[in-house]
Amino acid sequence: MFPKTHLTIAAAATVVVTAAILMSPSSQVEAKRMSYALDLEQGTVSDNGTVEASAPEAPAQVVVEEQAPVADTEQQATVTEPVPAAEPALDWQTYKIKSGDTLSSLFKKAGFNDGIMLSVIHGEGEADKLQRLYAGETIRFATNETGDLAAVELQRSLLESLKIEKGEEGFAGQTVMREPEARPAFASGTIDGSLYLSAREAGLNDRLTMELAGIFGWEIDFVYDVRKGDRFEVVYEELYLDGEKFDTGRILSARFVNRGEDNTALLYTDSNGDSDYYAPNGKSMRKAFLRTPINARVSSAFNLQRRHPVLDVVRPHEGTDYGAPTGTPIKAAGAGRVRFSGWKGGYGRTVILQHGDNITTLYAHMSRLGKGIKKGARVKQGETIGYVGSSGMVTGPHLHYEFRLNGSPRNSRTVKLPDAKPVPASEMARFKRHTEQRLAQFNGFRENFQQLALASDE
Repeated sequence: MFPKTHLTIAAAATVVVTAAILMSPSSQVEAKRMSYALDLEQGTVSDNGTVEASAPEAPAQVVVEEQAPVADTEQQATVTEPVPAAEPALDWQTYKIKSGDTLSSLFKKAGFNDGIMLSVIHGEGEADKLQRLYAGETIRFATNETGDLAAVELQRSLLESLKIEKGEEGFAGQTVMREPEARPAFASGTIDGSLYLSAREAGLNDRLTMELAGIFGWEIDFVYDVRKGDRFEVVYEELYLDGEKFDTGRILSARFVNRGEDNTALLYTDSNGDSDYYAPNGKSMRKAFLRTPINARVSSAFNLQRRHPVLDVVRPHEGTDYGAPTGTPIKAAGAGRVRFSGWKGGYGRTVILQHGDNITTLYAHMSRLGKGIKKGARVKQGETIGYVGSSGMVTGPHLHYEFRLNGSPRNSRTVKLPDAKPVPASEMARFKRHTEQRLAQFNGFRENFQQLALASDE
């Protein structure tokens, strides 16, 4: 019926169409095929699946939003995922809390009445903590597109904030703590006048200087024992937020050379999470007692032949007097139990602490007692037990401090004090590993510092 040439052309077309259908892969097969790279000129496949020859110009991209169903089940429609709607932006009002501000007045400044305020502080979680405000803090109020209160944020410090948000069930709050980045830093100095001035010249702030004195305070009296030429070296933490330094942290290790004697202290946190300072051999830097219960100069030393300043008769001075302004805090020299608290004749307001079976300490002439300091109460070393005053038979405000061993007075500034507990044997292996790391860090800083010092001298 058809010419032979037409039949030949039709047959050829059928073969081409059939071959195209058979050789055209599904989407899954196409994906697998595309994971290999062919070198079209060399006729090879590269090992790493990348095209070795320069790639031809990429074809135009076509996005298929909808595809009609086909017989091949491997070919599936491409569905565009819905983009979630962006949350509406909140409008924030910020206020710096000043002395005299109240929560009610701050809410009113932001345009909200006391009813809204009550619904916030009666919310879930820690929302009620919003009631405790301090001058210097920052409070922020957020409103949504309809003008309703959506959130309140109280910034207590750079690290701590109270965030309260409104949800379906009402307001709920939580405290959020930011974790600063701690970077080790090094400071070194030589005593020329006082530890305070030398430490400041070395770059240490007042808090780190006091901490340094506290670490070695059981062995060194920083009022009387420090000499010109004494040296100190400290590795401490500098704290950063968002890449900016904002504060200093703990002392990690320290060395103090006093009158030629080398004292080294390392911070160690045991397996229970308790931290303290120890010598490299595991001996605690602390003693069971503070050498002095107050940071002040001696106004009258221990002297069993002293003439009494009021009575003008020779009467033993069985303690040490420290002159200090009224109200200066007095610390418990050691952990113990309150044996006496109250008025005690010429001693005035007095506290006596019992430490174990054979040691007592006495603190006299107080202006007032510390909170909870009553007979039978337990106290920790360093806890404030009272405040300097001039009660009793005195000529001016000071602390009279006595240290007694088996009832006999001892000079608190020279008596041999018992050590605190060393690193227990069960922790020693862990402590040694930690110590090696601390000492390596310390020595590395010291060497770098010395090299920089030599370079600057040249």
